[in-house]
This record gives sequence, C-alpha cells and structure tokens, in this order.
Amino acid sequence: MLKLLLRCAVRLLFRVKVEGDLSALGRPHTLMVANHPSTIDGLLLALFLPVCPVFVMTEEDIAPPFWRRLVGMKDYLFIDPSHPMALKTILKLLKSGRSILMFPEIRSTTTGSLMKIYDGAALIAARTGAAVVPIRLQGLSHSCFGKLDCTHPRRIFPAIRISVQAVTRIDAGNAVHAKLRRLQSGDALRAIMQTMLLNSRVSQTLWQAYAATMATFGGRSMVIEDVRQNPMNYRSLFKLALAIARVVARDTRAGDSIGVLLPNLAPTVGAILGLPALDRVAVMINYTAGEQIMAEALYVTGVKTLVTSRTFLEKTGLVEFVGKLTALTVIYLEDVRARLSWSDKAWLMTAAYFPRWLLAQSDPEAAAVILFTSGSEGKPKGVVLSHRALLANIEQVRALFDIRPTDKVFNALPLFHSLGLTAGTLLPVLTGMRLFLYPSPLHYRLIPELVYRKDCTVLFGTGTFLGNYATSAQPQDFYRVRYVIAGAEKLSDTVRDLWAEKFGLRILEGYGVTEASAVLSVNTPNACKRGTVGQLLPGIAWRIEPVKGVGRGGMLWVQGPNLMTGYLCYERPGVIMPLRDSGENGWYKTGDIVERDEEGYIRILGRMKRFAKIAGEMVSLELAERLAMNVSPLAQHAAVVLDDAKRGEAVVLFTTDAQLNRKRLQEQAVASTQSELIVPRKIIHIAAIPLLGTGKVDYPTLQKWELE
Repeated sequence: MLKLLLRCAVRLLFRVKVEGDLSALGRPHTLMVANHPSTIDGLLLALFLPVCPVFVMTEEDIAPPFWRRLVGMKDYLFIDPSHPMALKTILKLLKSGRSILMFPEIRSTTTGSLMKIYDGAALIAARTGAAVVPIRLQGLSHSCFGKLDCTHPRRIFPAIRISVQAVTRIDAGNAVHAKLRRLQSGDALRAIMQTMLLNSRVSQTLWQAYAATMATFGGRSMVIEDVRQNPMNYRSLFKLALAIARVVARDTRAGDSIGVLLPNLAPTVGAILGLPALDRVAVMINYTAGEQIMAEALYVTGVKTLVTSRTFLEKTGLVEFVGKLTALTVIYLEDVRARLSWSDKAWLMTAAYFPRWLLAQSDPEAAAVILFTSGSEGKPKGVVLSHRALLANIEQVRALFDIRPTDKVFNALPLFHSLGLTAGTLLPVLTGMRLFLYPSPLHYRLIPELVYRKDCTVLFGTGTFLGNYATSAQPQDFYRVRYVIAGAEKLSDTVRDLWAEKFGLRILEGYGVTEASAVLSVNTPNACKRGTVGQLLPGIAWRIEPVKGVGRGGMLWVQGPNLMTGYLCYERPGVIMPLRDSGENGWYKTGDIVERDEEGYIRILGRMKRFAKIAGEMVSLELAERLAMNVSPLAQHAAVVLDDAKRGEAVVLFTTDAQLNRKRLQEQAVASTQSELIVPRKIIHIAAIPLLGTGKVDYPTLQKWELE
C-alpha cells in the first residue's frame, strides 16, 4: 500500500509517463540499459517498471534501505560495473534467467547528453545473446537529483518520461582478437543508446520545440545576437517571430509559400520560426545566386509574398530586381511594427506567453522550410523540409555532441544553406545554446576577431572558409572554441594540420546533403578518423551499390527520419514530387561514391556527376584536385570535364598556382602509385577560384570559362 501511494504521489508531482512496449521487460535473459540523468534513476525505475530486475548500481546510486524496500528494489548489486569480477557475477545471473538493469554510463550525466559508454554491458549482451531493451529517462537531469552544473536550469517538479524502446541484440562480431570484439560490442551499444535518444523524441513542430526550450531555459535567457549588437532573449525573439508572421498572415492563406530574402539577422530567424507557426512555409532565397536563379526559385515554389528589408536590398543592389516583381506582395521588415494594430499587439502578448491557446497545432509532417540544392552542378531544385525532418536531424546531432548552455555558436554560413540553417541556427536556438549571426563568411580577417570578442565556442564553416580564417587569425583568437565543424566540401589536410598546429584544435569533418536537412555523418570527439566524414548519424539506414566502371566504393543510398518530403522542380512549379516517387521506396540516392570501412567510417570518393570517362575508365575529378593539392597545397584547385574526340572526355584543371604544370602532376602521380589518367589534360591558371554563396566551388562558371 505504501508503494502504491508513493507511486501515485510521484506520478502526480512529476507528471510521470511510461511509454513503449512493456511486455518486452518480462522476458527472461533480458538486459535493460538505461541512460543516467540523476542519482534516483534506479528507485524511479523500480517504482514504475512492471518487473523487478536485478539492479546494477554504483555507490552514489544506492538509496537508504528503507527506500529500497519501499519501492520494491529487492535485488541489487552494489558493485562497480566496469570491474572484471563484477562482469562475471552479472554473467552468471543473466545466464540463470534473471533480468538485469544496468546504466552503461555508470556515472550520472553532468552535461545533459550521453556520457562515456562503458562496454561492460555490451560485452555481457554479446556473450550471452541476451535481448537488450533500451530505456530512456527524461526530465530528471533538471531536477534537484541531477548532477548538472549551475549553468543548467533546475526545476522542483520537472515532467518525467520513461520510454521503453524496442528489443534489440548485440552481435559478438567476427573479429579474431577478444579486444577488438569488445570494442565492436561497445560501439554497437553506443549506437543503441544514441538511437534510443532519437527514437524517444517528442513529435513536435518548430514553434512547439522552441516553446519547450523557452520553458526549460526561461524566457529572459539570451539566445541570439547579430551585427546590430542588440541581443535578444527567448521571449523577445518569439514576439518578433509572431509579429512578422501576423503581418504576413493577413494577405495570405494557410499553406502558402512565403519568400524570405534576408541576410543572417535575428529577424530572419524570426521569420523561419514564425511563418510555420501560422501554417505558412518559409522559402529561403539564395541572394548570391543571381537574379535569374532567384526568379526561378520564386517561380518553382509559387511564391506570391516576399519578406525582405529595404536596407538589405540597397546594400546588395537588389532594389531594381525586387521592383520588377510586380506580381508579388512585398513586405518590408521596416514596416512590420507600424502595421501592427492594438488587437495585433494584444494577440502577440497572449501568444508569446500562452502559445498553445492561439497558435495552430500543425502536423509535424507539414512543410516548414523550402531550401534549394546548391546549383554547383546544374539548375537548383526546391527541397521541401518538414518539421519532422528538421527536428529529427537536430536530435541526431544532439545525440552525438556534448551541448551546454554556456556554448555560443558563431554562424556566418547563410541561412539559405542547409548547414547554416539546421546546424548553425536551429540547433543552438532549440537546445539552449546562444547564437551569434554574421552576414558574410567572406570577411576572413574580421570573423576570427569576432569569435574572440564574443567568446564563441562552436564554429561552422567550409574547408575553404576555415583555411582562410586560420591564415588571418592570431593563435589566441580561438582560445574558447570547443568544436570546429567543417562541411559542404572536402577538407584538405593542409587546413586540418594548420588548425591543429596553430590553435591546437581538431576540425571535425562532416558530410550532408540538403535533402537530408543537412547532416548525414560527422566525426565526433568520441569517434573520429582522419580522412573520413565520420560515421552515419543514429537512425539512418544505408546501403552502398556498386557502380559500373568505378573500381572502389559505390553509390550511397540512405533512409531516415531527417529526409525531405520531396522536390519542387521547374517543370512542375508548386507540385511536390514525393521522395517515395523520386527514390526507391523512400530511399534517397545521394549521388556520392563512397566506401565504408569495418568501423563504420565513411570516406567520400567523389560525386557521380564529377567523374570523367577516359579511355573507358571512370576517373574521379576529386582525385585530380587532390593530386594538385598534394603538389601545391597552398593554392586552390578545381577540375572540370572537357569533351575529347580521342578519349571521350578529359580533365581540365583550374589552379591559382602559376607554376603548376603537367610534368609536376605526372611525377606526383607516379610517386603515389596512381593512374596517370587522373593527370589533367589541360591546366588553366587563374587569379582565384569562383565560389558560390555557400562556399562551394562554382563549377558551372568554371565549365563556362573552359568552353569560352
């Protein structure tokens, strides 16, 4: 009776919810693994789980005997789960048919993310073939029983969720050495725990996720700052977002696509958050792509209303372009405040404090943002990203990195770029980090100084941008930086070594595509291998299919919750071509030739469109660029394809090294035992390699130059 009363009291105070298939817990030979957000996790699970397993805990988790008896914790082991003798005891219990509950992190989290995963539980599961049931506890880390530092907010009675995941197993592996098998089992358990975090996420929309973050960290907590030097807290940013959306909603209908032609500023983030809150879709226009491509983007998405700024148009020289768009309704940010009536202001105040009363309960599968493919290899297509896809990608990244409220992200990548939007902006705004937005990544001397002055700890960039920052910066400029993450293009060893030597920082290279909301794989502090783009994110299924004519690797296909809804193409404007129609049963063909090693690390060999067929063989243009980089590491190089009457196609290399010639490249190819087919047939010396606004090489322009 006392246990029943205690369970009712805890359920009422902490609003405890137990989710998932609880029948899996009653099977014999079951190993339950749970995350460890607080010191009372064992007591809580003993109180609400329908079974009584043997609890394996450390000294800090052992409650007084009275409480153990009260909650029904009859069997427990007061041992260090990482000790070899403890593992033998657990093995015997599991083989005898008992169910075991362990915390693979051993210690309570001090960061809010997963701590180091010990491989003892994985080794036990692999040896016994036991069924593994992941259990996630949410909410306790922010209670008085959590171990988070003082920078994390605390609540007296936070809501608690207990999510029981589907049963899985850990393969013992086929490695010869026992140490390697143990490592493989540990990696498998870490992947299970990371996937558990992803699968237990709450189904939300962008504004609901923002409101939840605001409730956790407080409306007065600072969240965003830009070059206007006007920091905004969560409540102020939310009001700005709703004000923009309220004005736009007057002349539009639910489901309409709204063009956003703005730089990296707080109002741009407000438009991205506010428009979906009122069932509008934000279409991010690439203002560096040229007037023709911008007009095509507006046509493809069926935009009838455009949100922009007069000041921005004047500085970028786009006043005349917008003036030609007579069929569009243009809303200027400078006019938003004046267009708000007293009733609008009353609505804003109510919605900012009680959003669920007034804001639409949108479907997480509905479109939230439309981006465009880079256009580095042809005409861009609209990529429709849902709330589900964007938030899933954020949770996937969050499961891999230690994210703290003291972190501050510096983002100069444009918000019309998927990495700049999802990882550089939405990730910090929706996870409690602070964000500093800068409008251009090309200010190589000023950006390191701003990173230093603003005490930023996280920096995103392409390999080209990071290399230029490192050249211009002083060693002290990045003294507070914890993470430097590179994406969008291949990271050269020269840039990687420069950062390591000059700043003592390891660049974590990642890989992604716009169609996957941004990130597909990334190196992390716990799993990093030089020359690769890391391991695939949790929850992503993959397959690699061989490609005719390509000797190494194959075409990468992926499937996961972060994939797009579909494409918007120029041939059928306004009509979404679903992924299930453009792919194979929901699988997405990335177009990249990759290889995957035995540890799961992905190595990009090149894009399928960036292969030249020479004398019947497929030659990667990226290998040609890498060959030139090995000969002249301080210069920039880019390779394109030239039609050749004799051999079908040939490689043309553009380079900023005026001394580079075919003889030096041939000598390097022979020295590195590579085929001479990758040696460019023609070398063109130019002053600078043209770049797109996202930092990628502008290959269409180079192709045009070569033809001319």
